[in-house]
Amino acid sequence: MPQPPEHDWIDARLVGARPRAMAALLRYFRDLDLAEEAFQDACLRALKSWPKNGPPRDAEGWLIMVGRNAAIDHVRRQAKLTELPPEDAISDKGDVEPDLAERLDAADYRDDILRLLFVCCHPELPATQQVALALRIVSGLSVQEIARTFLVNERAMEQRITRAKARVAKAGVPFETPGPVERAERFAAVSAMIYLVFNEGYTDANPASERASLCGEAIRLARLMLRMFPSEPEMMGLLALMLLQHSRQGARFDETGVPILLDDQDRSLWNRSMIAEALAMIDKAMLHHQPGPYQIQAAIAALHARAGKPEDTDWAGIDQLYAALERRAPSPVVTLNRAVAIWKLQGPQAALDMIAPLSDALDGYFYFHGVRGTFLRQLGRNNEARDAFAAAVTLAGTAAEAAHIRNALDQLENCSTRQT
Repeated sequence: MPQPPEHDWIDARLVGARPRAMAALLRYFRDLDLAEEAFQDACLRALKSWPKNGPPRDAEGWLIMVGRNAAIDHVRRQAKLTELPPEDAISDKGDVEPDLAERLDAADYRDDILRLLFVCCHPELPATQQVALALRIVSGLSVQEIARTFLVNERAMEQRITRAKARVAKAGVPFETPGPVERAERFAAVSAMIYLVFNEGYTDANPASERASLCGEAIRLARLMLRMFPSEPEMMGLLALMLLQHSRQGARFDETGVPILLDDQDRSLWNRSMIAEALAMIDKAMLHHQPGPYQIQAAIAALHARAGKPEDTDWAGIDQLYAALERRAPSPVVTLNRAVAIWKLQGPQAALDMIAPLSDALDGYFYFHGVRGTFLRQLGRNNEARDAFAAAVTLAGTAAEAAHIRNALDQLENCSTRQT
């Protein structure tokens, strides 16, 4: 959806509004493709209208209403709609926008996203298709971005998403909130979706942006899930993990949007009330004696949160927790994260040796090359470090990530100049 740079604020509004708008449109039309087309039509109209008139008071409600009316007009023209809602509910109101959300049924509108997540996690879909579909439909990530998340090529991901949509249509998946049994069966997949929605917002350098607001939406969804599953320690762990990560948002970027590493952050900017809530949630989860991946990740984040200064960090405890996570949920990314703890405990060579076997699996992963470059620079292997940082720049998913690595390259060049 190309736009002039001066209208970047519109893109941010559209990204932030997408989850709830898409969910409401899907509830209305019961068709994934039609809901997506309706949302895209609404976005195109926003690009024409908002620069002149400014954003509506309720951007989500505006997009839902405009998208719904556009799709109804399209279906009318195709003579495929057998039953229409009352005329007064779909007639053109021009630019009038009072109480749009209420006109769409406020109770349904509020929790449509959670319903949509359960639809995306229908057991008719393989797990990889569930995740890909939710990232595309709920978070609005491009196929390229989702492919990068899964470390696969774009064509393969496009096919995966297309197959997922076809399965949903063929299976006649009901677009309703599932009952207690179905909710329990889809718990793990929905939890994963919520965390991926959170991560989509977490990468934004501007904590006030619409995209960054996805962090708050994911936390809200986790609280809803915890009301459904009040005794589920893994949901407690997920909520605690997101709270701990979100508590650092105000310290994670400098004024230009470049990321600040954890050791360099001003810890007085961390949100202590969020941290306190998360720590209490972890303690409550531990009482169940059913440790799982989210609880372990939350425990790792808690050790960082408890350290008043970087040098107070319990790296040995973090290493042990990552080792436990490797046993329960092994992945190259977990091992890459553990290597940072090994670096702190045993030095860069031990850490470099740990990640060497990951080169094939993580060759397309931004953080792998950035971390590897850091280890090589510590060892004085500057030419290799330069190559690793250059690879990281080409894989950066955001301008902020690229700027961070360029800073590391500049420091490397300055160091080389001084040595010369």
